[in-house]
Amino acid sequence: MRRGAPLPVLPGFNFDTRIGQTKFHKPQHFGRIHTGVYYLSEKAKCGIGGKPLPFVGHDRYPALYPRGEVQALPPWLAFDNQRLMFKAYFQETVQERWQSPFQIRVVTISFFLEDGTIKISEPQVDNSGLEQGVLVRRQRIPMPDPVRYRYYDILDLNIGKEPEFFARVYKIVDCDKFTRRFLNRCGIPVPDPIEIPRDPYNERRKVEVFSKKPNRKMDTLAKFLSNDRKVLRFYGYWDDTGSTYGVMHDLELHFYLSDDTIEIKENIPPNSGRDTGLVFIKRMKLPKDFSKVDAPGAADPFTILNVLGENTSSSWYIVDSLNTGISDREFYQDKDLMIGAEINVFGRKVVLTDMDPYTREYYRVKFGIDDFTPLERPDIKKESECKPVEKYVPPYNGYGSYEDSLGNCFSIEPRPPKIDFVKFYEHDKQGFESHVLRFRAKLISNIPENNDRHFIIRVFLTDNTISIFELAVRNSGFKRCLFQKRMEVMMPQQDIYTNKKPKYYEPHQFYIGARVNLNGFNFQITSADIYALRYMEIHCNQFPKANMKLIMEKLRKALKPVYKKFLQENYPVSPECESPVVEYKNLRGALCKYLGDQITEHEMITLARYYSSHEKKERHTREYIRSLVHGELTRQLWTDVERLEEDLHHVDRARTGYLPRDELYTIIRGCRLALDIELLNSMLDHLCKNEEGKIDYNDLLQFIDVKQNPVMPTPPINVKSALWWASEKEPDCGAGVDWCRFLADLDIKEEDCEPMLPAN
Repeated sequence: MRRGAPLPVLPGFNFDTRIGQTKFHKPQHFGRIHTGVYYLSEKAKCGIGGKPLPFVGHDRYPALYPRGEVQALPPWLAFDNQRLMFKAYFQETVQERWQSPFQIRVVTISFFLEDGTIKISEPQVDNSGLEQGVLVRRQRIPMPDPVRYRYYDILDLNIGKEPEFFARVYKIVDCDKFTRRFLNRCGIPVPDPIEIPRDPYNERRKVEVFSKKPNRKMDTLAKFLSNDRKVLRFYGYWDDTGSTYGVMHDLELHFYLSDDTIEIKENIPPNSGRDTGLVFIKRMKLPKDFSKVDAPGAADPFTILNVLGENTSSSWYIVDSLNTGISDREFYQDKDLMIGAEINVFGRKVVLTDMDPYTREYYRVKFGIDDFTPLERPDIKKESECKPVEKYVPPYNGYGSYEDSLGNCFSIEPRPPKIDFVKFYEHDKQGFESHVLRFRAKLISNIPENNDRHFIIRVFLTDNTISIFELAVRNSGFKRCLFQKRMEVMMPQQDIYTNKKPKYYEPHQFYIGARVNLNGFNFQITSADIYALRYMEIHCNQFPKANMKLIMEKLRKALKPVYKKFLQENYPVSPECESPVVEYKNLRGALCKYLGDQITEHEMITLARYYSSHEKKERHTREYIRSLVHGELTRQLWTDVERLEEDLHHVDRARTGYLPRDELYTIIRGCRLALDIELLNSMLDHLCKNEEGKIDYNDLLQFIDVKQNPVMPTPPINVKSALWWASEKEPDCGAGVDWCRFLADLDIKEEDCEPMLPAN
């Protein structure tokens, strides 16, 4: 409901109240009780010209009820944010203060009308030494004995009254304007303010006392402002070769024009065996004649005399105008410094030999000097010259790695060994390039049980570290686990307890057929995975066993004497074939027969891979891989095929149905397909591809769909160790070797061959 309008709401009784109005500001809805306290009020009804109507005034309460029917509000709403403020004081006894047995402390008493609570606070006074602020937090305070059943109310607080709050008596002396008006409207008379008694301690502090040391200073501000940051620099030396183990000191002198002070720094050559402190003389006024250390106060410009008074509290001091007992000491000025000048630095003879260009210009302008020829510095003895000394590195003690122990020899706080970040960035994992060479090896031992143990050796190209994992057979007594953690392995048969860095195994020392001793265990490498073979063939300049040029030179040199016999024994059976193919095992047997230990197993596999007839046999079929994929997806409860199809269509905007392998791999990994990385790569190898090598992702969706065309489940296998090893049983060298290409690259002419001897 709204308050009744001054005129009935009928035609002819309404008119525009804004006619003739000149002020259009937003009216204020808040009325102020006193400083800092406001309340929400109803805006006044205005008539013509913006003047309030005579019969309509301000109403503190909103117009929720008709006039005369407003309900009485509770105190916590009627007196919200309203309080009575009184000014009071209390007297506090001070036992340990001289000539002031008590002190007066002024406080402010706030009485909150909404709930009858009281708060007492003391305003901050500078240098009072008291913890001021809130003395009594906001609460209802009970009356003292014998009236303990009642709390202090509005009738108990007024000017002149002495309420007792928690055994402390306060004297109320004044109140603010709102409090006085509120109490008068309630029918309570408020007396006039009472004067606060004086505090004897504060009165004593107001008495002006003459300072014991008058503040009289020399006027050096003008000189400082005109010469600030203007410094004269000289170069010189101090010849100390006459003393035992003395040397020639190279000095640099700075003269500050702002206060005529001098600072001398010493330029110490590296590896001189002396302290590395730079300051020879700190910044100070340098006396010309030095005989003894001045007494305290001798450098003060004035002498203070006590001429009046008997005690220290009421004494008067004046400055000695006669300067009794002052010593007239001379200090070095800018006029005393010049090239060739000899200055006395506390008994040390310093010779100035040169100055900087700014100093030369300063002396040219001020003193009119034009000759600035520098002096030659005396030669230093050759035996005193600094010679480079090689750092002695103690031998390795066997604790930690060699790099960690070496860090203790160069600094007190050992620092971690530096990492070759360039090599790390070049050989870090990038897409399908893992830069990790994996080999399969067997343990060579005198214990018969160890001869059947097989291991996987991983060589990390980022930092040449090696890790060994054991492929234990079930019920063999050995555990399938990590045999050696990733670390650098030192080569055997070398003295490590020396100051020379030991040699470590490098990637080119690992190849098929090699025997390596890793931390006391002898391993023979039997095979490698496809990635290791391919990486070594691509970077054949780093791996000599995979360099076809070196392999063919070795074969050419070894087969040249027996070339005809080699052709007769190993030529294919069907010579009429256009491209005859020889089996790898036959070629391997022939090479072992004629070369023996000169050729390694890795070189023969590299040769067979290079001249392969591309008739490779697949180890796992498409249906076998599909059954493994279905088994993993069923075990992981993965059914988000629609999401994968949506992501594939989002990338293939043209709906070609084909995507590159790397993009398809990224999408599958992003959709969190519950497959191991090796199983995922095997699945991508068996999918249909177009002429450009892109994979048909529709074939992928059918391949992983477990609901349509399901396959027979297969026994569970260890995917991590069963799929990734491509050459687990036979090398990846194809079904045969192209004989014609091999002979063409061998390039051995018959006239260069030696004649065959007749068979006996």
